[in-house]
Amino acid sequence: MQEITVHELKQWQDEGKNFQLIDIREEYEYDACNLNGTLIPMGEIIDRIDEIAKDKPVVLHCRSGSRSAAIYQVLNTQYGFTNIFNLKGGIKAYSQEIDSTLNVI
Repeated sequence: MQEITVHELKQWQDEGKNFQLIDIREEYEYDACNLNGTLIPMGEIIDRIDEIAKDKPVVLHCRSGSRSAAIYQVLNTQYGFTNIFNLKGGIKAYSQEIDSTLNVI
């Protein structure tokens, strides 16, 4: 599995790198705090697969990295996505290491 750390993600954000950030948490989690990614809840990923870029890096994230790791496996093995990364530790790690103002639930 390709993973990206929260520090690497922050660097991509600061550099203005062209990538897609997809938050696979539920809407209530996203509403509490988010990283300005596109919200596609885990249960909707397959129905909304056409919204996932194939021409640039895509970072998937959830609260801790486990749900996004499961979606990573599905997208990689069943749908052939090779441009995806799982955010190691999820938004929880981001809040602990990058932005402590995030209210992760």
